[in-house]
Amino acid sequence: MSALRAYLRHPSGVVGLALLLVIVVVAILAPVLAPVDPWEMVGAPFERPFGPDLWLGSDTLGRDIAAGIAHGARVSLAIGLSSTLAALGIGVTVGTLAGYCGGLVDDALMRVAELFQTIPGFILAVLLVATLGPSLGHEILAIAVVSWPPLARLTRGEFMRLKGREFVRAAICQGERPAAVILRHILPNAVAPILVTGSLTVATAILIESALSFLGLGDPNLMSWGYMVGAARTVIRQAWWMSVFPGAAILVTVLAINLVGEALNDALNPRLSRSGRA
Repeated sequence: MSALRAYLRHPSGVVGLALLLVIVVVAILAPVLAPVDPWEMVGAPFERPFGPDLWLGSDTLGRDIAAGIAHGARVSLAIGLSSTLAALGIGVTVGTLAGYCGGLVDDALMRVAELFQTIPGFILAVLLVATLGPSLGHEILAIAVVSWPPLARLTRGEFMRLKGREFVRAAICQGERPAAVILRHILPNAVAPILVTGSLTVATAILIESALSFLGLGDPNLMSWGYMVGAARTVIRQAWWMSVFPGAAILVTVLAINLVGEALNDALNPRLSRSGRA
């Protein structure tokens, strides 16, 4: 409850949470709010926004842009959350083994993480999706592969900081198994920075997914914001609304997640936040 009260004292975090809740509601209720198929031609091409029927206008093929944004929210959030959970699973596991075991295990796992970090993340994601083929599962896999190394290094650092603490040494002296020491004593005390970094990873994953879809590497069966921006880039001078509205959806979503992540950081790590601002 103290963390919740600390979070609510951050106006930017409350605004970000409110925006994020609106986006989640739009994604969940997309079939109700926009009952038309986002791929279906429902009007004349190039219809301007704020009209009686298509209030965000239509694209070059007469498809409803509002329907595309509503259904695209589901794709962006699903890929962002799924790829982040996969990255957390890999990163926390690798970081836990490296930080707790140390020695050769630590060296080997960190060299693997550094190997992945030598290649720019977006370039690696493009290579993976282009090689495996554009699909929802391959996008999630590619984003998870490029997102886990920072999470692994963070988890390793937290484990190395905590494994020398008195309560951890006491648990080891009492004969507790390594798995129990990790799950009951170290990991619960390391979860706050991991949670904050994971929340910010969701925003990065949404940006990567949008960029992949912009390049035509998204799932061809799913409408996404990045695809909408990419499809409208050739007519941006004649029909600004085709790219501005989905681009604004990406901007607002990423901004909301970052505001929530920063407020979470202040709420869960108050001493670290105060020292960083001092």
